[in-house]
Amino acid sequence: QVQLVESGGGTVQARGSLTLSCAASGRTDKTYAMGWFRQAPGKEREFVGAVALSTAAFGGITYYADSVKGRFTISRDTAKSTVILQMNSLKPEDTAVYYCAARDKWPLTSSTRTIADFKFWGQGTQVTVSS
Repeated sequence: QVQLVESGGGTVQARGSLTLSCAASGRTDKTYAMGWFRQAPGKEREFVGAVALSTAAFGGITYYADSVKGRFTISRDTAKSTVILQMNSLKPEDTAVYYCAARDKWPLTSSTRTIADFKFWGQGTQVTVSS
């Protein structure tokens, strides 16, 4: 099992920035990618971005949803089993509960962006962007 704990959520004004962290523990050696999803009230959970964790050739590769591309950046600290989501130029429509997720299969591709593609989930952290 892999346990994921998100932190860093809060309230920020539009055009501001916020940084989310996801700390993984447990069988992290079986984790090949980590991702972020978000769910706004009344909407389905949607893909935000993901990063491959492997130290192999494709380790560190990232994919993003079009809605956040150029504004959000995912990075990894393999030694600390932590993934960071840096969110810049935030918009009110970014308001949602943000979830960290881990994938126990290889590889991570541009098509790996559904809930079913990730096995382990954190509890979520609220991000609110005021206008």
